[in-house]
Amino acid sequence: MTSSGYSDGLGRDCVNIEPLTGAIGAEVSGVDLRGPISEEVFAEINQALIDHLVIIFRDQDLSPSEHKEFASRFSALQAHPFVESLDGLPEITEIVKEPWEVENWGGNWHADVTFLPEPSKGAALFAREVPPHGGDTLFSNMYLAYETLSPGLKELLDSLSAVHDSGEVGRFHDEFDGMQAKHAERIASVHPVIRIHPATQKKALFVNEEYTTHFEGMTVAESRPLLEYLFQHCVRSEITCRVRWQKGTLVLWDNRVTLHSPISDDFAARFDKAGFRRVLHRATFVGEKTS
Repeated sequence: MTSSGYSDGLGRDCVNIEPLTGAIGAEVSGVDLRGPISEEVFAEINQALIDHLVIIFRDQDLSPSEHKEFASRFSALQAHPFVESLDGLPEITEIVKEPWEVENWGGNWHADVTFLPEPSKGAALFAREVPPHGGDTLFSNMYLAYETLSPGLKELLDSLSAVHDSGEVGRFHDEFDGMQAKHAERIASVHPVIRIHPATQKKALFVNEEYTTHFEGMTVAESRPLLEYLFQHCVRSEITCRVRWQKGTLVLWDNRVTLHSPISDDFAARFDKAGFRRVLHRATFVGEKTS
């Protein structure tokens, strides 16, 4: 555990950072995100995000505007290309799973909006309504996914780029009664399979099973065996963490070097019983080029 030694301006002595696992994630305590947050304390929070890739704040009481304001300290924000934002707050997307719905919004293991020419740098997700258990989110460390590959495979992947495709845009809202559609066209972009993080200059694997369809210059069939291997490799349990949501939890992650997967474990809804409702608000950081 580390502590900053700085006052947060609200009567608390310091920020504490407690790693979740040996691979990824940390809980941060000792700061009220409604602010004011000094530049020194914010710098330590930002460094914790760089170091741990996923950081978790518990017991926060943020309005949507306060959520936007805090997230804006890290980056300019962007709306989702295919679903509507909150009225009057285009920077905040409301993610809703109703009690009769089986799946949590988000799909399989993925990084957000990698089908865009400049994928998001990260996000700040805030829990407004969550079940007493279930609906957790998994995260994986894509630095370690790269570093644990063989030298020969690293050399091969360093030379490759891959196509990331949104798929049909209805998949983002058609099966979710709480998600409102935007009129938009399908999007596909090409990104290097190995990207370098601008802050750390470290290499990370940059593929995901939700959006990566094939290697540039190869067919889908030719690409599939290696991609399937990489999809399994990058979500091995030893390089992941699991975040349990509680009301008032805010989670930030670096979308450039992580994958995440919401767990769809509402078995009551699956077996025709009343399930749980889950409402999260997401502020998404603007994107940057991957090359």
